[in-house]
Amino acid sequence: MLKIIRRWSDRYLSDEEAVLLLVLLAAGLVVILTLGSVLAPMIASVIIAFLMQGMVTRLKHWGMPHWFAVGVTFSVLLAGMLAILLGLLPVIWQQSTRFFTELPRMLREWQELMLLLPERYPSLISETQVEQMMSITSTELSYVGQYIVSFSVSNLPILATVLVYFVLVPILVFFFLLDSKAILSWFGGFLPEKRTLMTKIWQEMNQQIANYVRGKVIEIVIVGSSAYVVFVLFGLNYSALLAIAVGLSVLVPYIGAAVATIPVALVGLFQWGWGPEFVYLLLAYGVLQALDGNVLVPLLFSEAVNLHPVAIILAVLVFGGLWGFWGVFFAIPLATLVKAILYAWPIGVQEAHGHHESSPQGNEQSEA
Repeated sequence: MLKIIRRWSDRYLSDEEAVLLLVLLAAGLVVILTLGSVLAPMIASVIIAFLMQGMVTRLKHWGMPHWFAVGVTFSVLLAGMLAILLGLLPVIWQQSTRFFTELPRMLREWQELMLLLPERYPSLISETQVEQMMSITSTELSYVGQYIVSFSVSNLPILATVLVYFVLVPILVFFFLLDSKAILSWFGGFLPEKRTLMTKIWQEMNQQIANYVRGKVIEIVIVGSSAYVVFVLFGLNYSALLAIAVGLSVLVPYIGAAVATIPVALVGLFQWGWGPEFVYLLLAYGVLQALDGNVLVPLLFSEAVNLHPVAIILAVLVFGGLWGFWGVFFAIPLATLVKAILYAWPIGVQEAHGHHESSPQGNEQSEA
């Protein structure tokens, strides 16, 4: 057993830089799992600064000084935050309040619709089964109502913390953008001067992750805005809430669009019934999803992530379970990072020589 472990160690941990990279990855994972909630504003600031860095670089390329480019970029960020606070959040709050007010009526309509099923399809469903389904639904809705009341009463400190974050995060983002080179230089001082492996992985992933994240943000905005316009044109209730759900659904590949379809279809069904408006709504929603998958995604993500669908779904489940929303958002970039590390990881000299000769496809993918 010890011989097997020693052989495995000599093969995969013979390089000092590889061991250091493994320690850094493990330390980062432990910090996020243990101090993730405490460092949430810092992590969010780093992510936002990473997203905005492309705009700073573009403005500097056009001849602007660094401080002026940072000022313009920071002004755009503040304008976006004010638009969300003053424009989007009030609408969401109003529609959420109206939704929970009309929820009992929607529940009664659903019960009436369910009671018709045993009459039309007696061989498929019985009255007893319908009554059990309605009882379970009523119980679950009562739990939801109790949770909402308890949240509004007991979680006021969380709302105060969110308001503090709205002040703290922009300040951190400003300094990250302004002193990015100094911060990276300071952090690099703790790393060895010769870091070929880390440099290779960073160069391979930096542009890919940046393009993916920025593209995903643009996709969320475009899909959500388009869905809102479609829902408003149809006169669909809760258009803002449903549009946000549709926009955020693009974060989860393959299943996000299907999950977002359920509330859209239910609200349309309760509002119009089995009428032509309901059919036209589903057709328009289907066209929107088709344009997103076949036109928008290829334009935004010209360099497709070469991951198997099973690997993508597994990454969403794992990272989403570890880090919630941000884990789902960064699931594909993190999975791509893991893949890049596996391809770039140094192995023993003899093992590496045989591996590179026997798997040229792996080398081509690692250089891509």
